Order: sequence, then structure tokens, then C-alpha cells
Amino acid sequence: MPWTLMAAVGLATAGLLVLGVLAVRLWADVRALARQVDGASRALAAAGEELARTARG
Repeated sequence: MPWTLMAAVGLATAGLLVLGVLAVRLWADVRALARQVDGASRALAAAGEELARTARG
């Protein structure tokens, strides 16, 4: 009977470790995506300002 308890605790621990690794990977991917969105929005704002400047003459 004790081996079933140890197996259950071991599987639960392994599952939590896997979830932790996946959470860290997700956090890193979200940070990278946020940087890309920030760069794209800054480039779009700069292009809009340049377009407005050329339209004014």
C-alpha cells in the first residue's frame, strides 16, 4: 500500500513540475509577443506621423 501512495505523490510532483515549466515558457512567449506588438505599434505610429507630415506639405 505505501508504494501506491509514493507513486501518487511522485506523479503529482511530476505533473506540477511540467505545469511549472509550461507556465514559464508561456510567460516568456507572451513577453516576446508583447515586445513585437510594441515595436509594430511604434513603427505604425511613426509611419502615420510621417504620412501626416508629407500630406501637409
